[in-house]
Amino acid sequence: MTQRLWPVIRNLLIPLILGTLLIGCVVIAIVLLTRPANSRLNPLESLVLRITLSARNDALKKPAGSDPTPLRFVVGKGDTASTIAEKLISQGLISDADLFRNYVRYYGIDAQLQAGTYFLRKTYTIPEIALALTNAGASTVTVQVIEGWRMEEIARAIDANPSLAFKGADFLRLAGRGAVVPPEFAARVGLPLGSSLEGFLFPATYTLPADAPADELINRMVQNFNAQVTDQMKADAAKQGLTLYQAVTLASIVEREAVVADERPLIAGLYLNRLRKSMTLDADPTVQYPLGNTRDPATWWPQISIDDYRNVNSPYNTYLNPGLPPGPIANPGLSSIRAVIYPQASEYLYFRATCTGDGRHKFAATLAEQQANACP
Repeated sequence: MTQRLWPVIRNLLIPLILGTLLIGCVVIAIVLLTRPANSRLNPLESLVLRITLSARNDALKKPAGSDPTPLRFVVGKGDTASTIAEKLISQGLISDADLFRNYVRYYGIDAQLQAGTYFLRKTYTIPEIALALTNAGASTVTVQVIEGWRMEEIARAIDANPSLAFKGADFLRLAGRGAVVPPEFAARVGLPLGSSLEGFLFPATYTLPADAPADELINRMVQNFNAQVTDQMKADAAKQGLTLYQAVTLASIVEREAVVADERPLIAGLYLNRLRKSMTLDADPTVQYPLGNTRDPATWWPQISIDDYRNVNSPYNTYLNPGLPPGPIANPGLSSIRAVIYPQASEYLYFRATCTGDGRHKFAATLAEQQANACP
C-alpha cells in the first residue's frame, strides 16, 4: 500500500516544495532589491511596514472628521512619535494611533517631527498631519487691528481669536499704563513717563508665530509705527507746533470723527484752528472715551447726549477742558496722522453731520453758520 501511495505523495510534495522555494526566493529578492523609504530601517521591517500601509491605504486617505476649525496642537520637547500619536487621538485629529506611528516610521518622518505649536484640522489626513508636524515655523496666526480701535477693542479681538497663545488681559497688562518701552521710542514720540501705548499700536494685519507672546505683537505694532511715521513727518509736525505725541493725540480724534476719508485733512485743520484760537475742541469721541463700555457692554463707543458734554467729568472731555486731551483716545491709521501733520487750510471752526446719513459733514466758519446747518 505504501509503495503504491509514494508516487502520489511525491507528485504532490515536489510542486509544493518547489512553489514554496519560489515564493521564498521572490520574497528574498524583493527584500534585497527594494530600497527602504527610511534608510534607518532594515529591508525586512521596511517590507512589513510597506505591506501594512498598502493594506490601510484607504484609512490613510480618510480624515478623522469633517470639522475644518483649526485646533491648537502642541508638540513638546522630547515628545516621541508614540506620544504625539496619543495626543492626536485625544484631540480627535486622527482615529488610529498605530497607523500614524507606522506611517511616520516607514517614511522616516518620526525623526523629523518638531517641537512647537501647530494649527491642525480634523479634515487633514494622516500624511498631511505628519508633514505639517515637521515644520513648526510654518504655523502662524493672523491678528487684524482696525484704525480707530482703542486698546480694549484690540484686546477683545485677541480674545476672539483662540489660535493666539496669549489673552487680551496679557496684551492690556503690557500695553497699558506704565508700559515698558524702549527709551529711544519714548523720546522720539514724546511719550510721557508712565503712559500707555494707546495711539501707537499701529493698525495693520500682523502675522505671528503660533506660540508668540503678547509682547511680540506689541513690539511689532510699535516698530510699524516707527516705520510708517517718518522723521520727516516728525519735523513737519513740529512746524505745526506739535510733538509726535500731540499729533497722534489729535489724529486719534480725527480718526473717530471722520467717516469719509477725504474729509480727514479738513477736520484736522478745523481742530487746529480751534486750538490756535484757544477754543475747546468739543469732540464727541473724547466724551465717549472715558465712558468706555460702562453704559453699554457691547461697545466701547457709546451713544452720548448733550447732557454728557457737561456731566462726564474727565480730563479727556474736551467740552470741559481746553486744548488736547491727556493722550490719544484710539489708535489712528496713517491717513489720519498725515491729515494732522498736513491739514487742509480753511477758516472753519465748526462741523456737524449732514442730514442724509452719508457720513459726510457740513462745515462752518461761524456759530451762526453752524446753527443754519442744523437738520430741519
